[in-house]
Amino acid sequence: MENCIFCKIIAGEIPSDILYQDEKVIAFKDIKPVAPVHVLLVPKEHIENIYELNDSNAHVLLDIHRVMKKIVKDMGLEDKGFRLITNCGSDAGQTVPHLHFHLIGGKNLGMSII
Repeated sequence: MENCIFCKIIAGEIPSDILYQDEKVIAFKDIKPVAPVHVLLVPKEHIENIYELNDSNAHVLLDIHRVMKKIVKDMGLEDKGFRLITNCGSDAGQTVPHLHFHLIGGKNLGMSII
């Protein structure tokens, strides 16, 4: 998608603080973090949101979770905990129409909804 900011980051057209990438997933720091650790996990395949997953592209969930485990370990979150959040649609707060997950941790998040 030519106007998608995440597609531009994936293509290297927009700089970002990349923590990990392979042929399927990119992980980079959120520019407006809500916690000490706030990483975006983004499939390189453009899928608008989680509702758009189907039999042919659902593999991205496994790819995302594989990378999530690596980032959790790298950030030292495996013992204290973290959140993995995705928003679907504007009413849920999705501001970029490209499937992505927020990995949030590094502090006690309590029962707050982020």
